[in-house]
Amino acid sequence: MFAQIKKDIDSIMLRDPAAKTRLEAALCYPGLHAIWLHRIAHHFYLKGWVVFPRLINTFSRFLTGIDIHPGAKLGPGLFIDHGMGLVIGETAELGSNVTLYQGVTLGGTGKEKGKRHPTIGNNVVVSSGAKVLGSFKVGDNSKIGSGSVVLKEVPPNSVVVGVPGRIVTRDGVRVNAADEESMIDLNHDKLPDPVADYEELLAKHMEEINGRLKELEQLIHATQRQQQLQQEQQLHQK
Repeated sequence: MFAQIKKDIDSIMLRDPAAKTRLEAALCYPGLHAIWLHRIAHHFYLKGWVVFPRLINTFSRFLTGIDIHPGAKLGPGLFIDHGMGLVIGETAELGSNVTLYQGVTLGGTGKEKGKRHPTIGNNVVVSSGAKVLGSFKVGDNSKIGSGSVVLKEVPPNSVVVGVPGRIVTRDGVRVNAADEESMIDLNHDKLPDPVADYEELLAKHMEEINGRLKELEQLIHATQRQQQLQQEQQLHQK
């Protein structure tokens, strides 16, 4: 138990530059408190208890603003940064060294039974406000951009942005197993923007069309001027 607590605090110290001391991390991080309370609730949930785990879940949500269903499976090294408004559904499964920011939802898409929430791979970063909805997997070492809505499976080493989520980068830098924690990529602010790229291409295309129209106008004007001169010459000869 103490080894697990130490690793939880290590995850905060490694990934949050705002954390100055381990005591501060232990006492002042609601994401950490939500994880600890969830472990207690999950223990009783696995024993078949129903109401008591949900009471712990309700207390945790009141205390931290983070709603983690007792049935969710959380891997080691999970880091919840701020976490207010974060929701993790009953059948969600998280791998090791996952990073979740505030407003993230790992939810379902309907009232179906069984597995209905996403499986998050190792070393995945889900940025603030992102929604991952459905019973698919987000592959290892992937990043979900802020505000994205992901509705289908994400391959490993991918970057997803937009509504609905689109894969804009694949086969990025792979995390080495021997040093996986120190190589977790938290640069979730540096993501491609396919909408902006499309707008830029559209603007360039419009510039090309405008340039071509000007060339055609000049050609037409030159042709008309030449025809006018020819007519004037014919009238002068007569």
